[in-house]
Amino acid sequence: MRTKYDKQLTALHDELIAMGALCEAAIQYAVQALRTRDAELAKRTMQGDKEIDQKEHSIESACLKLLLEQQPVARDLREVSAALKMVTDLERIGDLAEDIADVSLFLCEKPDYTAPEQIDFMVEAATKMVHDSIDAFVANDLAKAHSVMEYDDVVDRLFNEVRTVLVKRIHASMEDAEQAMDIMMVAKYLERIGDHAVNISEWVEFSITGTYKNSRVL
Repeated sequence: MRTKYDKQLTALHDELIAMGALCEAAIQYAVQALRTRDAELAKRTMQGDKEIDQKEHSIESACLKLLLEQQPVARDLREVSAALKMVTDLERIGDLAEDIADVSLFLCEKPDYTAPEQIDFMVEAATKMVHDSIDAFVANDLAKAHSVMEYDDVVDRLFNEVRTVLVKRIHASMEDAEQAMDIMMVAKYLERIGDHAVNISEWVEFSITGTYKNSRVL
């Protein structure tokens, strides 16, 4: 019985890794579309959100199957329950990547506007947080989960830097104010992705220790 459970759990881990990879790619492609003013890439990224949604449903079904067939207890129950919660955050990350792609598509029709370099740093930091939070769950690595929570400070600092740069640009020239505000929205979406990665890490902590901190975002 335990062997069957372990195989199902391994399959669940693989599905979570795959969903996380889809989210990471969506974030990167959405901002790449912004940088290159690639409307087709933005559209493909938005369409790719359906695949993330499908992964969410697949993982939810796998979790429910584990709960019904194996009736896990204690640590095993926490792990499956945490996975059910984590996919909600991953789905929201996919939605936020779609939102970024939507802004990118809109900006493709506007005069060229260079986003602050901190946007690229935010993409790198946010995708790292998503990757590491899933890795922490699969590896049962509490220290890595905590490091993701702490790394959120990096994303927050970069968001504040983007805001400072854009406010200065608006003060210098109101002509670009609309594009600046759109870029600000992209930065805000990236900041929220970091918050969802923190949520995932908090569920990792719950699965290992049985303690849980309240989610930061919905």
